[in-house]
Amino acid sequence: MAFRRRTKSYPLFSQEFVIHNHADIGFCLVLCVLIGLMFEVTAKTAFLFILPQYNVSVPTADSETVQYHYGLKDLVTILFYIFITIILHAVVQEYILDKISKRLHLSKVKHSKFNESGQLVVFHLSSVIWCFYVVVTEGYLTNPRSLWEDYPHVYLSFQVKFFYLCQVAYWLHALPELYFQKVRKEEIPRQLQYICLYLVHIAGAYLLNLSRLGLILLLLQYSTEFLFHMARLFYFADENNEKLFNAWAAVFGVTRLFILTLTVLAIGFGLARVENQAFDPEKGNFNTLLCRLCLLLLVCTTQAWLMWRFIHSQLRHWREHWNEQSAKRRVPAAPRLPARLVKREYGYHENGVVKAENGTSPRTKKLKSP
Repeated sequence: MAFRRRTKSYPLFSQEFVIHNHADIGFCLVLCVLIGLMFEVTAKTAFLFILPQYNVSVPTADSETVQYHYGLKDLVTILFYIFITIILHAVVQEYILDKISKRLHLSKVKHSKFNESGQLVVFHLSSVIWCFYVVVTEGYLTNPRSLWEDYPHVYLSFQVKFFYLCQVAYWLHALPELYFQKVRKEEIPRQLQYICLYLVHIAGAYLLNLSRLGLILLLLQYSTEFLFHMARLFYFADENNEKLFNAWAAVFGVTRLFILTLTVLAIGFGLARVENQAFDPEKGNFNTLLCRLCLLLLVCTTQAWLMWRFIHSQLRHWREHWNEQSAKRRVPAAPRLPARLVKREYGYHENGVVKAENGTSPRTKKLKSP
């Protein structure tokens, strides 16, 4: 299974070989795990990679339901889905983005940003649909009190835990992709910033048993990011198309306000009224004043930093637009000179006498008398 058309062969396991064949290598590893399901000796180990672990039967009013909690074995499952994500990344790049970018004839800088936005549009769209489905089926939208009631939320349903594992796997896969995609050095710090921010917030919500609040915040954040990267794709296709950027600018500020309000409501007020306020990592309880203050500080600082960057970029964009408009007004129109009638004479001047081209003086033609 080849994801890229290769016109040149590289030495086995060299740097260029790994870069150009990393998706094929990941596919071979995934295939080995799937083949392990066919044999009874290796099936138990293969399930460790594929399915979430730490399932517990929790009794309910009608019957028993299977719930999950986190543990160290989750790292093995995350590793498997990192390879899955690498394969999907290569498929989207090869069969969708590369074909579109060839038609657009973009520069190297725009081509790099186009690939980044294209990958994130696919991820954010799928994550928004998946997250919305989980939030609706779990009933978190209809009952906002469930975000903090009965904390700690140690036990998770299958779809909630699997969603978090896939989210962590995706953002971890983005780190080696910076090397595989040969991202420019100028772009690496910016991409590392948002990758690390996503990892910290998603892993924090998962490990601190705030998965319900984390789902709502991710739904809001991913919706805004999907709109931004979609606007950037339309801009690369047509530089005069900036309507989606205006829509994103309006949604961005509202999203920041919703995230801050919901975080303060759930952590600052909701968890503060829960009876069980003790630091007990074994039971998954982190509901103390210090932990709540640290979480609020982290979320508020992140949102304030994002808002500051947004305002700074908007002011710079408006300043550039105003400078362009003022420059166009200052440049005066070139005055049109009146057309002058030029009398042309055949030959050239010599000592004030017009000479013909052959060197003789032009003589006036005499009329013959009848």
